Amino acid sequence: MSVKLFILYHAFPISINRKPFQYRARYLMMPRFICQQHLEYAMSTENELSLDNDELKVSYGFGLQFGQQLKHNFFDGMNLEAAIAGMTHIFQGGKPVLSEKELNDAYANVQSQIQAATSETAKQCLELGMRYMEENAKRDGVTVTQSGLQYEILEAGEGEKPGADATVRTHYHGTFIDGDVFDSSVERNEPAEFGVSQVIPGWTEILQMMSKGSKWRVTIPAHMAYGDEGSPPVIPGNSALVFEIQLIDII
Repeated sequence: MSVKLFILYHAFPISINRKPFQYRARYLMMPRFICQQHLEYAMSTENELSLDNDELKVSYGFGLQFGQQLKHNFFDGMNLEAAIAGMTHIFQGGKPVLSEKELNDAYANVQSQIQAATSETAKQCLELGMRYMEENAKRDGVTVTQSGLQYEILEAGEGEKPGADATVRTHYHGTFIDGDVFDSSVERNEPAEFGVSQVIPGWTEILQMMSKGSKWRVTIPAHMAYGDEGSPPVIPGNSALVFEIQLIDII
């Protein structure tokens, strides 16, 4: 049986890994479809499981890969027991309990639901972002650029400014407008290095305005961040983002 597969992305913020502006995000948190019952079972199994030979270790490794695939395709309503049942049927040579048409219809329905939810989330994010930036622009010390970026200088630097072709070392703390953190090199205690032109447009513009040693708080409108598509599954479309950026060095 050949089944049509879809890549399904969850539309709400979780957390992202290093260099968020260059690469697709990766999960750092356990997917919410693993309820407390599943979690307790997994923990008890871990305590009882013996992986004392290479065959068992490789088998466990395959399980990790399948788990990563489930996380990558996570959607609200995904059920771990149903996924395990499907794997068991195939592994044991049993006949699937659903037809190819039933599966493909279900995939299409779920994808349609996710697209509708994602579209509604993006609409709300745009409205909230515009209101936030309108109010933020009124604050003392906030400067608005022609492109719509808003920044305030927390610490002034006296060093040189990077050009578009430069590589920089920075510390940053990124949040949504409600304050929820989606990525932070500060929390990881690990500065990030990347090319000035390899990041989102808002970063590319603001980095070239900053002097080495400075620290700014920057509010980036959606069109200068990830636009209407966002960066699934972490950043919804039309999200305005807030960063505290420290330009440590120009490499």
